[in-house]
Amino acid sequence: MRRNSQASAPASPSAVRGDWSTVKTLLPYLWAYKWRVLLALSFLVGAKLANVGVPLVLKELVDRLTVNPLSLTTLMVLPISVLIAYGVLRLSTTLFTELREFVFAKVTQRAVRTIALKVFRHLHALSLRFHLNRQTGGMTRDIERGTRAISSLVSFALFSIVPTLLEIGLVLTYLFVKYDHWFAIITIVALIAYIVFTIAVTEWRTNFRRTMNELDSKASTKAIDSLLNYETVKYFGNEEYEAQRYDQGLQSYEKAAVKSQTTLSMLNAGQSLIIATAVTLILWRAAQGVIDQSMTLGDLVLVNAFMIQLYIPLNFLGVLYREIKQSLADMEKLFNLMDQNKEIADKEQAPALALADHASPDVVFQRVNFSYEEKRQILFDVDFKIVAGTTTAVVGHSGSGKSTLSRLLFRFYDIQSGAIQIAGQNIMDITQHSLRQAIGIVPQDTVLFNDTIGYNIAYGKPGATQEDVIEVAKAAYIHDFIQSLPDGYDTMVGERGLKLSGGEKQRVAIARTLLKNPAIMIFDEATSALDSKSEQMIQAQLKQIAKSRTSLVIAHRLSTIVDAQQILVMDKGRIIERGTHLELMALAGAYAQMWERQQHNNAVTSELDVIEAAHADHAVNA
Repeated sequence: MRRNSQASAPASPSAVRGDWSTVKTLLPYLWAYKWRVLLALSFLVGAKLANVGVPLVLKELVDRLTVNPLSLTTLMVLPISVLIAYGVLRLSTTLFTELREFVFAKVTQRAVRTIALKVFRHLHALSLRFHLNRQTGGMTRDIERGTRAISSLVSFALFSIVPTLLEIGLVLTYLFVKYDHWFAIITIVALIAYIVFTIAVTEWRTNFRRTMNELDSKASTKAIDSLLNYETVKYFGNEEYEAQRYDQGLQSYEKAAVKSQTTLSMLNAGQSLIIATAVTLILWRAAQGVIDQSMTLGDLVLVNAFMIQLYIPLNFLGVLYREIKQSLADMEKLFNLMDQNKEIADKEQAPALALADHASPDVVFQRVNFSYEEKRQILFDVDFKIVAGTTTAVVGHSGSGKSTLSRLLFRFYDIQSGAIQIAGQNIMDITQHSLRQAIGIVPQDTVLFNDTIGYNIAYGKPGATQEDVIEVAKAAYIHDFIQSLPDGYDTMVGERGLKLSGGEKQRVAIARTLLKNPAIMIFDEATSALDSKSEQMIQAQLKQIAKSRTSLVIAHRLSTIVDAQQILVMDKGRIIERGTHLELMALAGAYAQMWERQQHNNAVTSELDVIEAAHADHAVNA
């Protein structure tokens, strides 16, 4: 008996990442354009060198004017080169900054695009189990915030923090070499106090910010879930109940947001105190130096300009650090989605499903055992074969495991033991894409994209011509209905196709599957939403389609599968009877009882219809 330990293990969420782990995950996407990165960094250094050079030129200018009192002679003698240098450095600061942005823009946006696409593809590659457990509203917000955080992190970290640190290094070096060591010491102590205070308070505040994000995602999830189920809310008149649930989330978010804002005010006040103290001490030392004539007025202007240039960006350090931490937290959630385990994965070098041209394959279930959860087994030793080009129908009470067969055939889940084979090939040994390309399904509950009817039909074969779409629409007996609509095939079907009736959606699903033209067809209560007349027409069409294909029909109404070459009767995950309609009737077992019960119900329904029609006629005559 074959076992697959991976199959039964659900995709577990990834462990919490550290900030450095998140950054290391991002770096390869940025380094893909290493020459652009290096060029941008060189522009960044150029901008900072020019920025540091501006106060030096200003000092030289002030000293020249101080030494030579302002006069016509001074204006004539004053080196024009100093003024030109000042203007060039001012311009260079802006020019290098813009060149850096220009060069690096493609790197950032391509990284965002690559990661977003990778996450999107990965989500489609995850198992059905993951998507049944997900919360769409919260997940979409995580993806949106995560991709936006990439751009924010690059902008804040690379273009704000790194340049500031570089400038701090240049200024401290100059102060230490040219002036009294106390200037550098005061600056260093103030910077350390500022940074330590900012990081400590911001780390504390990050918890409030993370709580805000979680509450925001929860509130968004509740809102989207409520709006997606708009009709159900209306059916039960629970608009106010839904509003109260949403408001509970908003109230919690409000409390966390207030805490976040009050602690931000405390952070800003503390930062201002440190900066004001440091600038006052430095200007006091500089003024004392001017008095002692150990420094010139130009030196005082230089030191003051350095302090302004340093502390203006540092004034935003708390905001920058908070945003960087928040960006890392948002990216962490995004990358955690990428780390979700692919419960259903192709084997390495797995081949595509090999089918002979225009030939329908055999489908074999060999002693299949399966459970969605470890403690609740759904299928027990299910063993049957659908001969190529024939139709096998599966009937049974709700919960007997009928629909599970189609999910396993599509390999939405892996079985615990046994094997499922198509044309002699185990479906676990071939690629999932080739497997699903060979199978078409008309589900009982049809969900359509919020697009046009034409788009939803053509989805069965991207790139299909309008003539192909019309042909299958006619085969599904929906073409005339579409033509009667004002916009025809361009009619929007609404969210999940809610603008169409159940029968109309089902016929769109049939047309879509016909357009796919698969070798294997699955009909899961394919006509359950149709009226009797439409059902008879569609059933005749489906029988014609099934003649050349291997078909699995999951049915509730036994009258729709009497012509099947094989009928399986399931109960509690086991096949209890099998055979043709006549053979099963001859057994006088579970199938025969189901048939008799349905025939009796149909007879009662017919009698009620006759009585209702007679009453209607009587009312008209009266």
